[in-house]
Amino acid sequence: MSKVLVPVDFRADITKPRWDQSTFFGRLRHFAAITDPRLSLASKKELENAKTTVTEFQKGMMPRGLTVEGIWRAKHLVESAYHPDSGELMNVFGRMSFQAPGGMAITGLLLHFYKTPFQVASMQWVNQSFNALVNYTNRNAASSTSSKQMLFAYATATSTALGVAIALNRYARRASPIFARWVPFVAVATANMVNIPLSRQSELIGGVVVTDQDGNELGKSKKCARKGISQVVTSRIVMAAPGMLLLPVLVERIKTTKFWTKYRAVHLPVQVLGVGAFLLFMVPFACAIFPQECKYRFTKLESELQHSVRERVCSEPEFVYFNKGL
Repeated sequence: MSKVLVPVDFRADITKPRWDQSTFFGRLRHFAAITDPRLSLASKKELENAKTTVTEFQKGMMPRGLTVEGIWRAKHLVESAYHPDSGELMNVFGRMSFQAPGGMAITGLLLHFYKTPFQVASMQWVNQSFNALVNYTNRNAASSTSSKQMLFAYATATSTALGVAIALNRYARRASPIFARWVPFVAVATANMVNIPLSRQSELIGGVVVTDQDGNELGKSKKCARKGISQVVTSRIVMAAPGMLLLPVLVERIKTTKFWTKYRAVHLPVQVLGVGAFLLFMVPFACAIFPQECKYRFTKLESELQHSVRERVCSEPEFVYFNKGL
């Protein structure tokens, strides 16, 4: 049975985020809402209902009994699952709401299995496979990326991570134990510097779509693409750093305790849950470092794009805007 629709009887501007995106704490609250791991459990029917509710609300109608909190929950559910550029339903494993549970499992394995070349190779392959999916899912969808480009990015990032991890792993045998435990982070950070730009190379080659403050498309900019991708790389490294750097220190300090030596079966679960505790906070924190809707000064754009815009508009904008992706 379809829901009974009634005219909207309260105010809520859901055309933009609930909290001010010009401040870090406003962005933190926003991303905490849309990266909540519980949202990744929503069924396809729930997502479709939420999208319908948001669409009807924007038309001035709503299901009877809907509250302010209810419409914002529907909005956040939609933002967590549908791509902001294409409006397509994203793969659940690539959504940022799945980053904490997915990341905690894979990072926990990375930190636990780091001693032999086979362990390093296996774990880096799993991690880069997950990263490739996340990168593709959260790309700027206005720029198309071919399967060949994605495969090249995946292969290059995986081989880079393997090379760095195995080389450092050999050196770590002569270094302190904590250095060996930090090898996975160095490999992951290095691979991110390769994987993300290559996964989104179409943006670097053709530019990303930029608009004025009213959303009117002005053209494509490679400079904006470079800015957006560099910010995403920084965010991803910051996201992983606390769990992959601090947790190994903690493990090194407790590894000689009776509990740790007696109950070896808890080593992996403790590291997985420890990483999860870090990621629950670090996922929204890292996403909030930079605004998702970036702005770039018009006079710093490519001269050809500036000239093209000036020919088509009465007055040039002070800034242009683009979605940097996540």
